[in-house]
Parts: sequence; structure tokens; C-alpha cells
Amino acid sequence: MSERIEKTRIDGNPGDTGRPTLKTISQATGLAVATVSRALNDAPDIGRETKRRVNEVAQQLGYRPNRAGVRLRTGKTNVISLVISTEHEMVNQHTGRLISSIAGALRGTAYHMIVTPYFPSEDIMTPINYILDSGSADAIIMNQTEKEDPRVRMLMDRRFPFATHGRTIWAPQHPYFDFDNHAFARIGVAQFVRRGRRSILVLAPPHYQYYAQHIVEGALAAAREFGVDVTILETATSDSAPEEIEQAIIDHKRANPDLDAILSPSTLACMAITTAMETFGLQVGRDYDVFGKQTGRFLEQYRPGILSVIEDVHKTGGFLAEAAMHRIANPDAAPMQHLDVPVY
Repeated sequence: MSERIEKTRIDGNPGDTGRPTLKTISQATGLAVATVSRALNDAPDIGRETKRRVNEVAQQLGYRPNRAGVRLRTGKTNVISLVISTEHEMVNQHTGRLISSIAGALRGTAYHMIVTPYFPSEDIMTPINYILDSGSADAIIMNQTEKEDPRVRMLMDRRFPFATHGRTIWAPQHPYFDFDNHAFARIGVAQFVRRGRRSILVLAPPHYQYYAQHIVEGALAAAREFGVDVTILETATSDSAPEEIEQAIIDHKRANPDLDAILSPSTLACMAITTAMETFGLQVGRDYDVFGKQTGRFLEQYRPGILSVIEDVHKTGGFLAEAAMHRIANPDAAPMQHLDVPVY
């Protein structure tokens, strides 16, 4: 195959300007031009392996379709848009890995990813309306889902392909990948109890994000089971700025001297919590415990005593990309869905 690709590159065609065409890919693969075209446009009647091979050869040859022409012929853009907030969480390790994993999963397919950001001060419908009105993408991937997310409701009503990182009350009807935050909270409280902690604080996400409810419910259920006290912090969330989290923890510790365990789903929040507790001369893992969630092994390097579970964001992004493409190709099929259960 590589010899054929190299020969095609060198020989070219009479009158060829040097830019690879569908015919160039056809010659390199031995497939008909029509088959190449349909494979590049993700036609449902073309096999997955054929699509992979055609897209791989197209990439090796440096083929770039004329997007305007593709859209005129097929009505498709071959674009999947990741809609994401510009809050400080956007630039953290979690989001960076999510972007990278989605882009990697789309590599070698007919699709490429664009990131559509929106500002915290904006209506969350703004980027969705823009994509729908401009026709700038074939599908949307989004996170920070709400319980009754208006974005999900609109996209379902419009039958526009999408996948969510997180669930909604309509989750049975749409594609999603979610981390089991109810289980995360239960595991965290159980670990605290095993280590002899009795006064537990939960630094939860903003209440409007649906996974905040899962965390709170999981923590309270475990508290009832083990007979310990669990308090939900009201003066900050896991999405608050680090200095705000630090001050909220300091204030809570002063008012509740027996505090000896804190749970939060954010890596940055866990670091801020540890910094705050150290102002009292306390050492994590000895005087108190912190239980968090991370995408790698950063927290152990920051402070070895921090307890955590791993969220596999690479798997998350890959699944969401596949789910979005599946929804485009099979709009009436059962949606792809996965709940990732953490293991400590």
C-alpha cells in the first residue's frame, strides 16, 4: 500500500496541479472514485474498515476536501463541534485531555473537530443557536449538563445529532457518557469511615449541574449507611476560584474544629482544600483526609496523602466522538450510552 501511495504521489496525473483528488486516492487504494467519495462522506453503506483505509490514505496523501463543495453536494459539513465554557475549568488538565481524546478519535474519519467556546456571562443557548442557525456542524458534543438542560431539549426537538458528557432527565433518549458520581461519593465517604473520620464536608459542583445532585445524594446515602455526619458546603463550589475555596474551607474549619474529611470532584479544588487546611498546621493523610477525582496521578505528586479515583477522560472523549458519529449515521437507532463506574 505504501509503495502505491508513494508512486501516486510521484507520478500524478496529466494536468495535475499537485493537489490530491478523489481520483488520486482511488488509484492508491484500488477502489472506485465513487466508493472513495462515499467513504470520505461516511456513507452508511460503506464498511467501517473501508472508511478507515480510505481516510488513512487520504491523510497520508494530504488530501483536503473542498468543504464548501462537500456541503453543497451532501448538505454535511463533516464537522463535530465541542461546545465548552471559557471558565477557568476549560484550561485545566481534564478539559485538555477531553479535547485531545475527541480529536484523536476523529482522526482518520470523515470528521474533524472545532471548539465552540461560550462565556459564563452568556446564555448557554447562544453557541447552540449559532451552530443550528449557521449549519456549521453536523453534530455537537457538550458537557456541564443540567438536569433539565435546555440545550438537550432543543436538540432533541430539532432532531439534531449530539452527545453529552453527563446525563439529563432525558438521558434514556440521547447519547451520553457519564462518570458515576453517586458511586464516587459513596466510595469517598466509605474510605473516610475506614480511616476513622467522622465529620465530613462535601465541596460539590454548582447545584445546576446535574452531577452535583448525584454527588450529594451519594454522600448522604453513605452517611446514613455508616452513621457519620456529612455537610454540604454552601459558601463555595468545586468550580469556584482556588482563593475562594481556600477561604471557604478556612471559615468552615474555624466554625467546625472537628472537621476531619473533605470530598470534592475537582483536582484544583482538592489542591485548594489542602492549602487551606495547611494554614492550621494540619497534614493531609495524618490529621485529616481529602478524597478527590483526577485524570492522572497529579494529586499524589502534589501531596502523597490525598485519596482519589481516576476518571479516564481518554475513554470519555473517544466514546463521545463515536456516539456523535453514530447519531449522525443512524439517527433512528438506539443511542450509544455509557456510565463509567469508578474503582478505588
